[in-house]
Amino acid sequence: MVVKVIIIGAGVGGTAAAARLSKKGFQVEIYEKNSYNGGRCSLIHQNGHRFDQGPSLYLMPKIFEETFEDLGEDIKNHIELLKCPSNYSVHFHDGETFELTTDISKFSRSLEKYEGNGESTLINFLSYLKETHVHYQRSVKVALKTDFQNWYDFFNPKHIPDVIKLHLLDTVYNRVCKYFKSDYMRKAFSFQTMYLGMSPYDGLAPYSLLQYTEIAEGIWYPKGGFNKVLQSLEKIAVQNGAKFNYNIDVQEIIVDDNGVAKGIKLTNGDVINSDIVICNADLVYAYNKLLPKTPYAETLGKKELTSSSISFYWSMKTVVSQLKVHNIFLAEKYKESFDQIFKDHTLPDEPSFYVNVPSRIDPTAAPEGKDTIVVLVPVGHISDVPNIDFDKSCEKSKGTSNRHDREKIKDIRLQKYDRP
Repeated sequence: MVVKVIIIGAGVGGTAAAARLSKKGFQVEIYEKNSYNGGRCSLIHQNGHRFDQGPSLYLMPKIFEETFEDLGEDIKNHIELLKCPSNYSVHFHDGETFELTTDISKFSRSLEKYEGNGESTLINFLSYLKETHVHYQRSVKVALKTDFQNWYDFFNPKHIPDVIKLHLLDTVYNRVCKYFKSDYMRKAFSFQTMYLGMSPYDGLAPYSLLQYTEIAEGIWYPKGGFNKVLQSLEKIAVQNGAKFNYNIDVQEIIVDDNGVAKGIKLTNGDVINSDIVICNADLVYAYNKLLPKTPYAETLGKKELTSSSISFYWSMKTVVSQLKVHNIFLAEKYKESFDQIFKDHTLPDEPSFYVNVPSRIDPTAAPEGKDTIVVLVPVGHISDVPNIDFDKSCEKSKGTSNRHDREKIKDIRLQKYDRP
């Protein structure tokens, strides 16, 4: 008997699950409220400009390769990957810059400017790379490739060596300070925790695996945008019999008296039965809107959320050659800016922020002779802060990023853009 599976949401998780399950012979149906797939990994198009709404860093390429191999596919037959010639151009408050790159010889020379030209500079960096390599390898094994069926599985004695090697009781920033003495490099090797919505002063040490994969494996970009990965997974799923239903909103997950999901009810009233239901909607939304009310759902809805960002999508009228693919602008009061995000839940007085120029690596992201630019300004979760003025926060954020660009990147005229 063929087992029928319903998946709610055609985001990254839902689409990947559909591809894997259909490959295994399950009857898969996906229901997505939007007219497109990808969720937070979708695209915006405006006058020939293409914007990635979600991720802009293609990291840990081996994981993607393994995913396609599990589906009997070669990722090279689906996606053209472009390697960024440099990882980041890091801009500090005083005009100093630092290039994070996979070119170790170039990296070493740049490092000497801030850490000194003694032999300890390179030795410390290589020691840091060794530690973060261990964080990478063991985190992939424990977090991605180990199935914890029960909460007590976490406390299996066999995981003790991993706990020790992963420095689980330490933070990203503390570990960085062990290997780098300058404030510049401590910032340059710790800001990456913001990918995960964490402060480097609180983020657990194993998250330095991000810095490792950037240096050792590089940062990549899928030609055509990150949604190309999802389009490929959907195509594989469809080839194996999966059915994607778009513009269809799910009202609730039908649960029997034993607490077992038996199907879904759509907003138009239709009921669709299945043997298994997989929900890829946001966790808090799913428990409070799609499932029967429970005390756990109420508790979950009251938990403190992580940070967010104010995003600007700029269609430039010209090429801004001074910008690389990935550009980081770091605040002088680095720790204070994180405290304002994670403790005060607001926009920092002087935020660190990120500027992505996908057209620098993939010309198809913008019309010829123009650039596509995305600016992300991290901000605290502010929906529960009373009397917050969202419009004012956005204007302040835009003004801050404009000011930094004018001060640190000569001859850029940010008034020359058309916002979508």
